[in-house]
Parts: sequence; C-alpha cells; structure tokens
Amino acid sequence: MELSIRNFAIIDHTTISFEKGLTVLTGETGAGKSIIIDAIGQLIGGRGSVEFVRHGSKRAEIEGLFSIESTEEINNLFRDIEIEISEEDTVLLKREITLQGKSICRINGKLVTLAVLRQVGQLLVDIHGQHEHQHLLQGDKHQLLLDRFAEKAITRVKSEYEQLYDIFNKKREMLKQISENEHEMMQRLDLIQYQYEEIEKAKLQPEEDQQLFEEKKRLDYSEDLYKTVHGTYEALYGDGKGLEWIMHAMNQIEEAASMDESLRSHHENISNCYYLLEEAAFSLRDYYEKIEFDPERINEIEARMSEINQLRRKYGDTVNDILEYASKIEDELDTLKNRDERLQQWINELGEVAEDLLVEGNHLTEVRKREAIRLEKAIQKELENLYMKDTEFKVEFEGQHFSVEELLNVKKRIPISRKGLHSISFMVSTNKGEPLKPLAKVASGGEISRMILALKTILTSHEGVTSLIFDEVDTGVSGRVAQAIAEKINQISAKSQVLCITHLPQVAAMADTHLFISKVNDGERVATSVRALNKEEQMEEISRMISGVEITDLTRKHAQELLDQARKMKQ
Repeated sequence: MELSIRNFAIIDHTTISFEKGLTVLTGETGAGKSIIIDAIGQLIGGRGSVEFVRHGSKRAEIEGLFSIESTEEINNLFRDIEIEISEEDTVLLKREITLQGKSICRINGKLVTLAVLRQVGQLLVDIHGQHEHQHLLQGDKHQLLLDRFAEKAITRVKSEYEQLYDIFNKKREMLKQISENEHEMMQRLDLIQYQYEEIEKAKLQPEEDQQLFEEKKRLDYSEDLYKTVHGTYEALYGDGKGLEWIMHAMNQIEEAASMDESLRSHHENISNCYYLLEEAAFSLRDYYEKIEFDPERINEIEARMSEINQLRRKYGDTVNDILEYASKIEDELDTLKNRDERLQQWINELGEVAEDLLVEGNHLTEVRKREAIRLEKAIQKELENLYMKDTEFKVEFEGQHFSVEELLNVKKRIPISRKGLHSISFMVSTNKGEPLKPLAKVASGGEISRMILALKTILTSHEGVTSLIFDEVDTGVSGRVAQAIAEKINQISAKSQVLCITHLPQVAAMADTHLFISKVNDGERVATSVRALNKEEQMEEISRMISGVEITDLTRKHAQELLDQARKMKQ
C-alpha cells in the first residue's frame, strides 16, 4: 500500500510507502500517529468531517494505491460496481473532503458514492480500533470467515447447495406467481387470449413488413424505373448503339492483333467487355419487361401495412417482434389454461428439489460444524499463547429443522437462505463461569485486543484483506503478555501486510519497517513528519520507549536485546 495525505488535520503533505511485513509507527503522544490511521479510515469510507481539513486549506485529500490478490468476492464486487481492476492488479482509492463538508470519492479514477468506497475499502483494509471497519466483529461475516477457513473441505458441498438453492428459489417464485390471485389470473387469461387471437388472425409472416415496404417502393417508382432501365437498354443495344460500336472496335482490334501479336491482350479485354455489357443489356430487358403498373396492388399493400401498424403499436416495433410476443404469450396461455395440472406438476417438482435441498443443506451444516470444531481448537490454542487460558471461544449455529411442507408454503417468507440452513456467530466467554456472548459484545481493552489477535492469527490468510491496521492494540497490557502480542503481530505480518501503532518496545522491535512520527514547527505552523528509521535510529527509539525520558546505556542494551531476540525469532 502507498498512501498520500495532503492538508489533513495537522498533516501538510506526506507520502508513505508501506512495505511487506510489519510496519510500526511510533512517536510522542500527539505527534499525529492516530491521524494517519484516521486518514486511512477516511480513505476506506469512514464518516467525514470538515474538522479533518487543515486550517487555511480548501480541502483535504487522501489517496491510496493497493496491490491486491484476485478473489471471487473482489471480482464480484468490482463487476457489480462496473469498475475494472488494472492489469497490474492494483486499486487506487481517492477521497477529498471540502470545507463545505462534501466528500468526493473515486476508485481507479471513477466517481463513486461513499457507500461504494466503503464496500471496496473494507475488502482492502481492516482497522482494529474502529469497530465499523472490523470484519471479525461483524456477525454477518462470521459464516464467510468460517467457510474461508474451511475452504478445502467446504467448497464442493457449498457449491452443490447453492446450485440447488437457486433452482429451488426460481421454481418457488414461479409457483408463487401461478398460485396467486385467481381473479387476476382469469383477467390475464382473457387479455392474452384476445391478444393471441388478434395476432393469429393477421397471419403475419417473418419480415413481412420490410418486404411490403420494398415492394411498395418499387411499385411507387415503377414508371420511372421502366423509363430509366429501358433507356439504359436502348443506349446499349440496337443499330448504331453502344454495343454495335464496341463490336466494331472488337473486330478492328482482332484484325490488328492478327498482324501484331502484342495487341492480343487488348483484343481479349475489349471482347470481355462486349460480352459482359451484352449480358447486362439482356438482363435489363428482362427486368423492364416484368415491370407492372398495378394501382390495385399498391392499395392492397397500403391496407396490409395499415393492419400491421395497428399491431405494431400494441405488440412490438417489427413483425418479428410481434411474432416473438405471440410465441411468448402462447406459452403463458398454455400454462393458464392448464393451471391446475401445471400447479400440481410444479408442486411435485418443487417438492423433489426441496427434499434434495434439505439433504444438501444438512450436509453443509455437518461439514461446517466439523470445521468449526477445528477452528475453535486452533483459536483456543492461540488464546492460551496469549495468556487467556480461561477464555472460551465457540462457533454457535442458529436455526431449526424445516420440513418440505414449510419450504413449499409460498405465502410465507422462505425460512432458509442461499448461505445455508443455519446462521453462524462467534461467541466468547472471557472468564470461567460466565456465559458465552457475541464477539462484538466482549469488553474492550486488553482482552478484546488479544482476542482479535488470536482470531486474526488464524483467519488472516482467509479474510482476503490487503492490509491490517492495529491502532494501539497494546492498550492495558505489559510484561509477558506484551511479548506474546508482539509475537502474534509478527506471525500475522508473515501472511498479510500489517501497520501497527504501538507504545510497546516488544512490538516495535519486531518491525520490518519502523516509521517515526513527530511534530515539526517552522515558527508559524505545526505539521506532522513521517520518517523511516535505520537500524541505529530504531534502537535509539526503542530505548526511548523503554526508559520514557532519559536514554541510558542500560536501556540501549535492553533495546538491542529486544532487536536481537526479534531477529532470531524471524529467522
């Protein structure tokens, strides 16, 4: 990800390239670390405010270039919003916030709404610290995350269920249409019966309107056609006319060619022209001899065209459109006339599909439950590594067993969805004896930070987001827990690009890229500065984080130990 921020809060202008792995942002409180996260939040569709516009500027601008991996979810979304992903698999997001409070949003240069920007942004960046951007805290995403985690085991089963669901839903909608209001059905039958008979009575032929138009055009111009075509023939054929002179020339050049062989080609060319013109003349003679002056036929054509125009106003722009409409309502007529028979046929067919759907749906749930146990064990292990042994994580399935009859009741809303027969929620209990609660309702602070880290350690490679951002996940932790958090963040960064604001020296020591945020005062204004630290500067910054104020040889030694420990762990 490459980020450009201009005139945003106390940031004048800065461009930051976030490399692979873990990028850490540190600096004094108030230097602007969280402002950078705020800017990213705005870029991916956060609620805007004129307060973000730097004093003295007309607008704030945030731009982000993301390299993405093509996934079904991303491809479907970009197809829906009609925006192409570049050949380099990059997406450019841009947002401007004006002093008047207007937001101008663009994706790959195309203007979009804030809602669309938010849709795309949430697939690219996940910010921990702002709940509206967290996939893991959104209950409707839990089923998708489980399915991604269990991709190998679940893909085929899920696909078979979805295909059956689509067939079932389509047939159910058709059955609903057939079985709805009897009075409306009879009115519809009378209407299309009249329409079909009116079209049938006209005995239309394909392309008839165009053929009549061409015939009338010929008849309207028949006298002029006769004169011009006959005149052309007369100019070519007859005594002293064109062909006679060409024949004379052909005979002359033939005689000359007998004396000079080089003239033979000229004789052949003239001969070919003569015979081609003669053939054309005979064809023109046949044409004008067939021309008829038939006023009665013109009247017949006009009457027929008038009849066709009446039908065109009702059923289609052309005769072919009218015939296509007749074919369509013929099928509907058959359905309505044989309504009771068709209704029973549809009920039987839908019942068969419903039985298969329930079988596949229950199979899908069984697979999900098996994979959910595997997910629970994996996350439980991560929680233990983060010193949360008493925390319990469960994947809860909600739903009930449905009968075929319940699914066939078209008067009620279908009780299942394309996702499956059961909904899924991540449930958590952070202390022994406490009941399980939805993940989103877990208390904030150190516990929720570690819970999110445990989940992300397992699910990062399945979430599909390009960048993960942790905004001070070290809140409320220290000591061995801090070291465990640092190790988990490092583990996550091996699978996804991670940006982390931290006050923990243990986390900072894990950084692949260390950015230092500071305030710069030019005597008139204060601005935020972003600078990448080299190894020596990184050691000094970690020493400052350890000591708080005064940097001593002891704190430098401790900082170096943290860096050496982090390097060994990565190796």
